[in-house]
Amino acid sequence: MTQSSAVPPVSTPALLVLSHLRWDFVFQRPQHLMTRAARTRAVYYIEEPMFGEHPDELRRSRQPSGVTVCTPYIEAGHSPAESQRRTAALLGELVRSEGLGEYDLWVYTPMELPVAAELRPRVTVYDCMDELANFKGAPPELRERERQLFAQADVVFTGGHRLFEAKREQHPNAHPFPSSVEVAHFAQARAEQPDPADQQAIARPRLGFYGVIDERFDIELVGKLARRRPEWQFVLIGPVVKIAPEDLPRADNLHYLGMKGYAELPAYLSGWDVALLPFARNEATEFISPTKTPEYLAAGVPVVSTSIRDVVQPYGVGELARIADSVGDFEAACAAALAEAGTPAAAERQARADAFLADLSWDRTWQDMAAQMELAAEQKYPTSHTDAAQGAADD
Repeated sequence: MTQSSAVPPVSTPALLVLSHLRWDFVFQRPQHLMTRAARTRAVYYIEEPMFGEHPDELRRSRQPSGVTVCTPYIEAGHSPAESQRRTAALLGELVRSEGLGEYDLWVYTPMELPVAAELRPRVTVYDCMDELANFKGAPPELRERERQLFAQADVVFTGGHRLFEAKREQHPNAHPFPSSVEVAHFAQARAEQPDPADQQAIARPRLGFYGVIDERFDIELVGKLARRRPEWQFVLIGPVVKIAPEDLPRADNLHYLGMKGYAELPAYLSGWDVALLPFARNEATEFISPTKTPEYLAAGVPVVSTSIRDVVQPYGVGELARIADSVGDFEAACAAALAEAGTPAAAERQARADAFLADLSWDRTWQDMAAQMELAAEQKYPTSHTDAAQGAADD
């Protein structure tokens, strides 16, 4: 059944969001931003289709945040182009049934651009959070679809500075918006928390990671560390994607705890001695800006990372996180972080991290993005804005 998505009156155009990520997957950039957008406008978060033996239907679910999640259910057996045409028809009907006279389009996935064929947005935004074409299994058409999206987009946001350096060559109105953080949420980890049931029996010291475990995760590095340091316990939280279970390193001190909710993370972090960013250095990680970096620091846990560009600058350069790539260097960095715990040096490092984090928040990020959208609208429709201003003056 289709659930009603009635929303309270708002003063800004509705926002239609095309995403490759399920709303109920890992709580990350899209969820942070769209929960804030929903405070002042109607937000329709459109997931990729589910295919099966059923007629075409757009199922809607209103979230507590105010976001309406829209999942297209498309009849199986059609070509990709026909399936996207059918999805486009459902979105056109969404706009009509919801009475959306004015709305903006926010795109995360260039591959789904054809489903916006019937839409006529005021402004089109491309929030490029990753270089998706470099990911394992990326479709060959992705780069061409992104080129088309650049031609349509009025403003482009990037998930980090390294990505901005690449995308600003492809669009004249690009702006970097690196990962932000909800400081108060993760700062809960600094107070003693009840240890989650599946972490209670794990000995200390604990070195932890949370996030998607996929081709970006350096399984070789983590496996070698576990063998070299059997007294260290490695707590790994998150879904395993695009990696066969048999390819994961296994040892008595490697603990895969599975996926956890965003609200649960501070309790796990509270019981960690070091937080890890053990990313491989490959095409899939060249442009990433891990949201975990400021989250770990807000939790008050020392951070050790491989030399991901957007971690090195600003976190490594500012000596807020330790950076190492080889197994030996990474091991030494973790040992140094453990040895520094409870010392004046650790307190000074945390104080610098807190000063840096004081300027970060998802609220501020969304406000700055929304301001850029309005500037793009003013540049796109200068006459209408001039006419409106003149009309106000005449009154």
